[in-house]
Amino acid sequence: MTGSPNSAEHPWPVRTVNTKIADWIHRLGQIWVEGQITQINRRPGTRTAFLTLRDPAADISISVTCSPDLLARTEIPLTDGSHVVMFGRPSYYTGRGTVSLRVSDIRPVGIGELLLRIERLRQLMVAEGLFDPRLKRPLPFLPNRIGLITGRASAAGRDVLSVAQQRWAAVSFEVRDAPVQGPTAVPAILRHLTELDDHPDVDVIIIARGGGSVEDLLPFSDEALLRAVSACTTPVVSAIGHEPDAPLLDLVADLRAATPTDAAKRVVPDVDAELAAIATLRRRSAHALRNWVRREAHIVDGLRARPVLARPHTLIDIESAEVHRSLRAVRRDILRHLDAEDRRTEHLSARLSTLGPAQTLARGYAVITRAESSGAGPGGTIVSSVRDLPADARVRIRVADGSAHATVDPDPAPQKGPTS
Repeated sequence: MTGSPNSAEHPWPVRTVNTKIADWIHRLGQIWVEGQITQINRRPGTRTAFLTLRDPAADISISVTCSPDLLARTEIPLTDGSHVVMFGRPSYYTGRGTVSLRVSDIRPVGIGELLLRIERLRQLMVAEGLFDPRLKRPLPFLPNRIGLITGRASAAGRDVLSVAQQRWAAVSFEVRDAPVQGPTAVPAILRHLTELDDHPDVDVIIIARGGGSVEDLLPFSDEALLRAVSACTTPVVSAIGHEPDAPLLDLVADLRAATPTDAAKRVVPDVDAELAAIATLRRRSAHALRNWVRREAHIVDGLRARPVLARPHTLIDIESAEVHRSLRAVRRDILRHLDAEDRRTEHLSARLSTLGPAQTLARGYAVITRAESSGAGPGGTIVSSVRDLPADARVRIRVADGSAHATVDPDPAPQKGPTS
């Protein structure tokens, strides 16, 4: 049937038409397609992600399918509006009569390429540690002079100057005009940055520019400018664009301001607010000092009302009376102890006199000692038995008024009594 000519009498069924269309579409092979992503649909748990690729110059779009891993592997995140080039094979689904593009490669172009370069540079700077918060220099509280790099007669420069002068009328600026976009921007900004960093009176540098497209803000993501800002000894404030704008200068600068106006507020203190704060602190300090004096005076009054301070001699008199009483008690105890010892000494002396050998000798007794006894002391050995007096023994007889020496005569033989 498919080989028969097509006519009103021999129409092709839908399946034949879809099959032929699929054959023609499949002959295209793999192709590169450029467009803008308008919709991304990732379905959890499936192996296919669905995208819509739109022609940026016409209201024409095509459905795109790919692996979810392909979206995850892109060097920059793909979002609605991303301009990309895709490599894939057109596919015709005969069941529904729809055409889709099955892609195996997605590459950003245009702005995507710029963002890709910026992302690679950001990763390089992160690896080198140039964005480390520990490298951030603190801003001075009251800068002597402020360096400002901005476009000539730009709204960003006017905002910084007007807001700063409103906050502190005596603020001083060193303004340097420079191109803020295009190929001449980076060399001019680098020259002014070096000049202000070497200026002895400049305490902080502000780089300011209004908002713009990615291409307009590209100089503020230049590697040479980023490294120069990182090498500065003077704190640098980045005030580029508006809140959504995020050039790499914001990451390497010591402070990132959301807008040029915010930069002026962050760098220049509000003199009126500071003076009001000083006045408030002075009032609070005076109030605290008065309260402290009243509190301490109350404590002193309480201490003075205590008896020990109201009548200080009372305690001295009490302690003095106690000392005198103790002295009297000590003297009394010492005298009593001495009297007792005197009486005891007298008693012992009387007993010694009574029991001593001199008193015994005075009553007619004598002490006999063996003078020649070997081993005896200087007074000899006291004789206590008649057996200690052999014949011819020399003895010393001591009486109350002196001593004399004598010799023991042999005892005559006892006479025998009458025999019975």
